Amino acid sequence: MIRRFAARAGDVVFHPGAACPGFLILDQGTIRVTLTAPNGREVVLYRVSQGSICLQTFTCLVSGAHYSAEAVVEADVSGEIVPADQFQARLARDDGFRALVFDGVAARFAEYQRLVEEVALTGFDTRLARVLLRLCDGAGFVPVTHAGLAAETASGRAFVSRRLAEFARAGVVEQAKGGVRILDRAGLERIAADSR
Repeated sequence: MIRRFAARAGDVVFHPGAACPGFLILDQGTIRVTLTAPNGREVVLYRVSQGSICLQTFTCLVSGAHYSAEAVVEADVSGEIVPADQFQARLARDDGFRALVFDGVAARFAEYQRLVEEVALTGFDTRLARVLLRLCDGAGFVPVTHAGLAAETASGRAFVSRRLAEFARAGVVEQAKGGVRILDRAGLERIAADSR
């Protein structure tokens, strides 16, 4: 039986080694899914929001595996959970649910392809500029630490700090309490558009 689900910002939804309780369909909010290496480096794999699916959950439900990543609520979430023991049956008999799941899986794989292309084929400054633009609020403030930016860009914190210092020297951003402030959005957009 489908049941309601709700969690608040900062709550851990799942962690490595945990069994999957079911397939989550969000009505609102955002969950950040990250992978942490044994050396402590972290990378953001993707975010789950209304209309998107968690590929980790899908993999666990299809293969019977346990989670290998961690999911933390970024913005309060609510939705429904299709219990693990009902997932396969619903997938088999409910055309709308099957389309939702398969469309979501296809979209996630497209995101992964873009992530691999960015990491392998795009210069770091371009990746960093794109992340800053994506995470900034309406006032141009990016409420994220250097460690958070390292996770978003699949790099190390020290390297992010050095590149942000270069951006600051160029007058594009400034360090601010609790994050980074964009000073020259057009300049940052030019960096983000650079295909090198």
